Amino acid sequence: MKKNFIRVRSTKDIVIFSLLIIAGGILAVIPGTDTLNLIGYCLIVIGAVLALFLKSGYKDADTKELYVRKEFLFPKEMKVAILTALFSNPNSIELSKNGESQALKLELFYSKASGKAYLQLFEYIPYQYDMCSELYEHEISKIGKLLE
Repeated sequence: MKKNFIRVRSTKDIVIFSLLIIAGGILAVIPGTDTLNLIGYCLIVIGAVLALFLKSGYKDADTKELYVRKEFLFPKEMKVAILTALFSNPNSIELSKNGESQALKLELFYSKASGKAYLQLFEYIPYQYDMCSELYEHEISKIGKLLE
């Protein structure tokens, strides 16, 4: 299975940079206070820069559904256990070792609207992560432990 996830602006991103620009505009037009005007102009610039670069959501290029991405890092000795769990039961992945090492990276894309989740395991080979599993599709109900 091949999926192409594209980075997009999420609703949260749009709210953040919009509020910064609006707050900056309000502060910039307050008469008589140069300090607040300067802070307002700075907020407008920060909001504009965030509008250009802030993209924390993901969209499936084929179906146009929006997804959220989570990433888990595991030590290399968990590779077989994770690969087995990805195939059958992703809830059995032991998250207590998450973050101990960066040898394995588990990427999770999920959408509560569609009820689908996609998981893929990558292995760190110096300077890059290479795929070491195919992309597995599961129902959200099967990955509840990973979403906590």
